[in-house]
Amino acid sequence: MRETPMPSPEDAETLAIRALTFVAADTTLFTRFLALSGIEAAQIRRAASEPGFLAGVLAFIAAHEPTLMAFAADAGIDPATVTRALARLPAGDQAWDVQT
Repeated sequence: MRETPMPSPEDAETLAIRALTFVAADTTLFTRFLALSGIEAAQIRRAASEPGFLAGVLAFIAAHEPTLMAFAADAGIDPATVTRALARLPAGDQAWDVQT
């Protein structure tokens, strides 16, 4: 089995932004994301600039297999790419700053 390559930090950020768009486009997912994150819809733009926010979006996607599979299909990626991208973002992995 071929291993999914580790994305660059820039590619990981791009994927996380795409994941946020995916979540925001689905009312049920978006409502769940807001409830779990404690963020209000009006605060999303400000929150998105905070360290760890994009990692939180990918963690949200990765934590629920049906959501992960739906996002991976929508993005045309291997589902493992999500967890690999998560590790490249601030607060996505304990060693993120060592890897960049």
